Amino acid sequence: MIQRKTQTPEYWQSFALSPTDVEFLRTLLLDAERPLSTREMAQALVAERIRREESELRAELAKGTIYQPKKQFKVGDKVLFPQLDYRLGEVMELRAGENPEYGEFEVITVDFGAGKRQRAFAANLSAAHKLNADAPDAMAAGPAVDPAAVLAGDARRVPEMLREALKAEDAFATVEDRWMPRDLLAEVHVGHLNIAEAVIDMNQAALDTVTLHRELDLGKDVPADIAAFSLEAALAADERFDQVGAGDERRWYLRRLEPAEAFAVPEALRYEPVDYDAGALSPDLEQLAFQLDDEWADELEEGEERRAAQTATLLLTYPHAASGTLPLNRHARPFFPAGQGERTMVMLVDGRWGNRFPAWVNHKGRYIAGLQGWMDKHKLPAGALVTLERRPDGDIVVDFRPKRMRREWMRWGQLDEDGELDIQLRKQEISCEYDEQIVIGAEKTTEFAAMRARTARQPLEDLVFQVFSDLAGLSGNVNAKTVYSAVNLVRRVTPHPVFAALAADDRLERLPDSSFRLIA
Repeated sequence: MIQRKTQTPEYWQSFALSPTDVEFLRTLLLDAERPLSTREMAQALVAERIRREESELRAELAKGTIYQPKKQFKVGDKVLFPQLDYRLGEVMELRAGENPEYGEFEVITVDFGAGKRQRAFAANLSAAHKLNADAPDAMAAGPAVDPAAVLAGDARRVPEMLREALKAEDAFATVEDRWMPRDLLAEVHVGHLNIAEAVIDMNQAALDTVTLHRELDLGKDVPADIAAFSLEAALAADERFDQVGAGDERRWYLRRLEPAEAFAVPEALRYEPVDYDAGALSPDLEQLAFQLDDEWADELEEGEERRAAQTATLLLTYPHAASGTLPLNRHARPFFPAGQGERTMVMLVDGRWGNRFPAWVNHKGRYIAGLQGWMDKHKLPAGALVTLERRPDGDIVVDFRPKRMRREWMRWGQLDEDGELDIQLRKQEISCEYDEQIVIGAEKTTEFAAMRARTARQPLEDLVFQVFSDLAGLSGNVNAKTVYSAVNLVRRVTPHPVFAALAADDRLERLPDSSFRLIA
C-alpha cells in the first residue's frame, strides 16, 4: 500500500498556502457565491489536497507497469517498484535466470537514472512469490479518506494556519472569520457609511445588517449575501461602528453612544490571577467560595453553553457596585449569549419601574456594563441581591428584592491620614435585601484607585491579614465572606486565595461557622 503524505501528521504540520491553493480557494468562493468560514475553506482545501495527491499518484503509476516477478518485460519497458517506494526504472537488458529451485525464469536489469546503480530483478517467474499475491490495483488504491476526519485529526491546526496565511493575501476580504474575494465585493463608500451612522443615530438602537442595507443603494444586481458581507466589511473597518449582535445576528451601533466601561475594563474590576495553596481549603470553605459565584472563580471552556434558567440571583460585590456593572458569572452567562463581536448590546427592563435601558456585555471581561444609573436610582449597596428574569417575550428583567427603607449599620471603607484602609461602621439607608456578610460601602474616590495600584504589588497574605485585623476591631470574629468582600475594596481577587490565606495563617483560629478570630 502506498503511504499517502496527506495521511501523515508531518505533512499538515508543515502546511503552507501555495499559489495553486490560493486559486482553488478563490474559485471555491466564486462558486459558492456567499462568504465561507475559515473552517469551511480549510475542509475544502484538505479535500482538494487529498484529491490532488491522489491524482498525482495515479499519474505517476500510469508512467510504468507495477513490478511483479511473474510478469514478462522487454527492453525499454518502464517499471514501478512498490518495494522501493514506487521508484520508476527502465529495463535495459534481459537474460536467462539460473536457479534450479525456481525453474525457468528471466532476469531483467533495470536502470533507475543518473546517480543510481542498476539493479537486477526476477521476471517471468512461475514459482510462488509474495509479490505475485498482491494485485496492482490493491497497491495503487488507498482507503476512502474523510476530509472532515483528517481536519479533526492530523490537520487540526490547518484552520488557524490558513487564517493567518489568508490575512497576508490582498485578494481576500474577511469579516468575523468569513471570507470573500475582494474584487467580488460591492462598493461601499464613505457616503454609504455616513447614511448608516445617521440611521443608527436617529433610531438610537442597534440595527441589523439587513435594515441598514435597505437604506443604502449598493446595486440591484449584487446578491444579498455578497451585499451583506460587503456592508459588514466596511462597517467593521470603520471605527465609528460596533458590532454588538448576540449569537449569529449582526447588529451595529455607534461607539460614541456607548459608555467607556463597555470597552475598557473599569479599574476596580481589573483582575489578575493569584497563586494559592488549594490544599489549605477545607470542603466547607470550597463550598462557601462556590456559593459566592465570583465570575473569575470558574474556568470558562471554549464554546461553553449553559441553558438559562427563568431566573437567577447575582451577588453585587463592591467592584461591580463601584463600576456600575453586574458579574457575568456562571448563572448570568446563559442570559447573555456571546456574539461575533467583542461585546453584545442588550435591552434590560427595570423590574421596579418598567422602563427599558441598554446594557453592554463584555464577554472577555466577564461583566455587564451600563447599570450605574439603575443602581444609583435604587441606591443598591455592595452586597445587594440582584435578580435576572427571562420573560416569555424574550425581555430580560433586572430587579432586586425590595424591603422597607431604613437606616442600618453597615461596614464602610475609607482611607486614613496615611492613605491606608480604615473600615468603620456607618448607618446607611437600605431598601433591598442583601447579604449581611458581604454588604460594604466606600466613597468613590481616586484615592481608592491609587491604593489598589499599591496593593497589587503587596503579598496577598499580608493584605488579607491587614484587612482581617481591621474588621476584627469591629466585631471580633470575622466571617471568611466578609474578608473577601473587604479585600475587594482594594484588590480584585476571587474567594479561593483569600480563604486559603485565612486558613493557612497560624495567627488565626478557625471557628465552626466559617469565621476566624485572632489567637490571643
